[in-house]
Amino acid sequence: NGYDENFAKVTLSNRPDLCEYQCNGAMAAAKTYKKKPIDIANGVVEQLKDSEVFEEVNAVMPGFINLKLDPAFLSGYMNGMKGAKKLGMDEVEKPETIVIDYGGANVAKPLHVGHLRSAVIGEALKRMGRFVGHKVIGDVHLGDWGLQMGLIIEELKDRKPELPYFDESFTGEYPEEAPFTISELEEIYPTASGKSKEDAAYKEAAMQATYELQHGRRGYQALLSHILNVSVTDLKRNYENLNVSFDLWKGESDAQPYIPDMVQKMKDDGFAYISDGALVVDVKEDTDTKEIPPCMILKSDGASLYNTTDLATIVWRMKDYHPDELIYVVDKRQELYFTQVFRCARKTGLVKPETGLKFLGFGTMNGKDGKPFKTREGGVMRLQYLLESVNEEMLKKITENQKAKENLEISEEEAKETAKMIALAAIKYGDLSNQASKDYIFDIDRFTSFEGNTGPYILYTIVRIKSILNKYHSMGKDESGAVIEAAHSASEKNLMLALSGFGAMMENAYEETAPHKICSYIYELANAFNSFYHETKIMSEENEQIQKSYIRLLELTKSVLETCIDLLGFKAPERM
Repeated sequence: NGYDENFAKVTLSNRPDLCEYQCNGAMAAAKTYKKKPIDIANGVVEQLKDSEVFEEVNAVMPGFINLKLDPAFLSGYMNGMKGAKKLGMDEVEKPETIVIDYGGANVAKPLHVGHLRSAVIGEALKRMGRFVGHKVIGDVHLGDWGLQMGLIIEELKDRKPELPYFDESFTGEYPEEAPFTISELEEIYPTASGKSKEDAAYKEAAMQATYELQHGRRGYQALLSHILNVSVTDLKRNYENLNVSFDLWKGESDAQPYIPDMVQKMKDDGFAYISDGALVVDVKEDTDTKEIPPCMILKSDGASLYNTTDLATIVWRMKDYHPDELIYVVDKRQELYFTQVFRCARKTGLVKPETGLKFLGFGTMNGKDGKPFKTREGGVMRLQYLLESVNEEMLKKITENQKAKENLEISEEEAKETAKMIALAAIKYGDLSNQASKDYIFDIDRFTSFEGNTGPYILYTIVRIKSILNKYHSMGKDESGAVIEAAHSASEKNLMLALSGFGAMMENAYEETAPHKICSYIYELANAFNSFYHETKIMSEENEQIQKSYIRLLELTKSVLETCIDLLGFKAPERM
């Protein structure tokens, strides 16, 4: 029609009783083209009247265009999705290399609930990025440098002074076996930390040990590898229970070799200068509305800080992986800090001007009292205990469910496995269905419910589809060669419309680093499926052809739901 295509934006209808899609562009175009909106709308409708995409196109005063999809076009699109790679979603044209920094666990300390969100959100983003076609590298970025290491070394020295690591004249090979287990290590650190608060000499000795470790003392470096090996083995197991995995297990210690050259270059290029004894780089900009302090590079005693390590980490990531973008999934209270780090990295040329640096700050996970989630004693809860309590809650529900159904025989082993899968879905969906930057209430009763916008409800829907498909095939029936026919009812068309939104939703969810958009989508899709299921006699449909078409549609629905929950980082059991 000669109108700018920006006016042709079509959105889902806010009046589904009238139409499925609407276009309001005629109102906006009226000013530009000096015509009445209704005249523009009527012209567009005239052009579309022979289109095979739409069953009905109407112009409505003062200039809305209402659109209804043709059922045959829609079922054709369903068949296309079913056969397509990635369910018909277009992969990105230019795949990028992206490093996602998430996890942030400290070695020698168990994971606690504060580590949950970073792990769950980061894992989902990594999977989403790969699905849309990027090369995504996940790095755990361990806290393995600094005073905590000195404290552990000092405490060990007090307990086992005879170990070769403390003998400076020792030149042999150090033992392969670590001088502690993970449970000993997890007790050593808090003990040492407690002592250092009471005893100044002890703290001084720990600081000295840290200094010696960081300046290459052989015995202490050997101890550091033991601490890392024991700790990382345990962390991997804990992350595996969350269905979270990292490509890189790098830590702050890996960035240390890059610090001296980086600092020297910042000085040589005139970016870094001494202020109050410390080495800093100015990062404020004229457009700032609030004060952005300089980024401190080295303390007055020459010691490095988190900033130094994070900047040096950027140096090695750029050198080894040449990423197009770095994404940090961190508590939103760290925003100012990352503003400083990113600006410093840009200003001093650690990254290319076009390299993306993104901070995805997440909110706090709170208890029902609205305060950060704590144990009954008021301490920080270990992640393992949180998972166990949700597992128990789920197992209880499954067992009660079984008693109610009497005939459903599942072994204790299967019940436990199923409970674990549903518990993980409850936790991850409970977290990811909120916008990442918002705080949320961790409500175990609501998250484990089989009704409402919850993980278990989504799994229940998938299991329901699996059981219909199993039943169909166990009757010796076969749907091969059949296609999805044009919808036979409004609820079936509605399910198809929901399925057709998958590709656009995925691209948008990744664009906006927003896993919660996948959750909203599958909740709507599950509701659309359940309405169709309640209104349609699938198994007792007498027309074989129609029944085959239903079965095909169920298979597509299952694929879309399973693809989505896999991106969110959980799976569905065979039965519930």
